[in-house]
Amino acid sequence: MPFDHPVARTLTLRRDGLELSARHFGPDDAPLVILLHGFPDTPHTWDGLIPLLVEAGYQVLAPWLRGYTPGSASRAARYDLMAVSADAAAWHVELGGPSAHLVGHDWGAFVAMILAKQDPRRWESLTLLAIPPFGGGVAPGMWRYLPRQLVLSSYIPVMQSGLSPRLLTRRGAGFVRALWRRWSPGWAFTDDEFAPVAAVFTDPVMAWAATRYYRSLFTVQRRATRAFGDILMAEAAPLPTLALAGLRDGCMSPGLQRVLAEHAHVQHAQLPGCGHFLQAERPDAVAELLLPHLRAAGAHTG
Repeated sequence: MPFDHPVARTLTLRRDGLELSARHFGPDDAPLVILLHGFPDTPHTWDGLIPLLVEAGYQVLAPWLRGYTPGSASRAARYDLMAVSADAAAWHVELGGPSAHLVGHDWGAFVAMILAKQDPRRWESLTLLAIPPFGGGVAPGMWRYLPRQLVLSSYIPVMQSGLSPRLLTRRGAGFVRALWRRWSPGWAFTDDEFAPVAAVFTDPVMAWAATRYYRSLFTVQRRATRAFGDILMAEAAPLPTLALAGLRDGCMSPGLQRVLAEHAHVQHAQLPGCGHFLQAERPDAVAELLLPHLRAAGAHTG
């Protein structure tokens, strides 16, 4: 069942004509960890990790990406990673701009990378889950993993199709449930764990908004798309960076993740026995690697 910390608060932020939502945990004067979820997911993906972060002395902000709540889903809004990154930066300002660490999974990892490269002095550290660090040229050896990655990424053209929202909402978000099983084979997630995701992807407007992220990847005529490409391919941010992956990831090739992390010269690890949703599958194992990374980065900058 989704974790509900006794001191949790639901926060709202209005921008771009949308009402964004987030959950906040822990004391306001503690160092901040911003947890950014991906597709197809919600902030409840962090439910096992949040209490461990709070117990370790951090405050936590876990926002919904725009489009993943009724108040932020609108056919008049933008759904691209530059807009989402601006949302995350606005949340940081809303909380007073405290010392902050970025932790992102899937789309959230791309958002965290954008923020870190745009203004590295603003952040204490960067942690990427299930997505490797991109940029800084071609990684030697990556080519042998690309054919397999193309197969794993075959869902992307489906998400770009105009029929994708209808596909996502059918049979109680059955397509999304199948993605979870394929991307994290062996994870026996419960109906309660899947329920927050089903609530998003059975709603036609939210399902439409979530698919626009994929449509925006290839709209090269748009300035935001070109800006995302430029930032993604730029050199890595000069921040303490940790890249974590599951050895059974069925969405992003573990081999490709390892090669790109080594090329970027960042701390990295691959967790056995879990797949794409490693933070939900093995929160204790993720915390065991994440907490020393956060402490070391905080001690260095402090």
